[in-house]
Amino acid sequence: MKPVKYNPFLPKSVNTFFDDVFNRGLGDFFGRDFFISEPSVNVVETKDSYRIEVAAPGLDKGDFKVEAEKGYLKISASKEQKEEVKEGDYMRREFNYNSFSRSFELPGTVDADNITANYENGVLLISVPKKEEAKVEHSRVIEIK
Repeated sequence: MKPVKYNPFLPKSVNTFFDDVFNRGLGDFFGRDFFISEPSVNVVETKDSYRIEVAAPGLDKGDFKVEAEKGYLKISASKEQKEEVKEGDYMRREFNYNSFSRSFELPGTVDADNITANYENGVLLISVPKKEEAKVEHSRVIEIK
């Protein structure tokens, strides 16, 4: 799926609509548990970094793939479950495959070479540090003419 850029000049309802349709799929239309297309994500900005929290319980560390490439951070995961039960003359085999992928545009102020990730208690935590020059707060008064 291609990343959809956030446009701060569109009304919030329009941005939310496109986020729901293009990023979340029809899961919300049918109810949250109808099918899970992607987990919820929090993005927190601090003075030194961005922290991305991905709620993904039930997955293992090895199910994730985190990539930084061409100005984007791509987070994906896949998990396959198989179950086979044999009772007498009957055999039942069930399988389930879930996956998701989310992409975020990285601002030019981040240090993409030092991104780290940690999976703990069902939450994938990704730390995206800022470059040193981005940590300095620039402020000036702009004259109105």
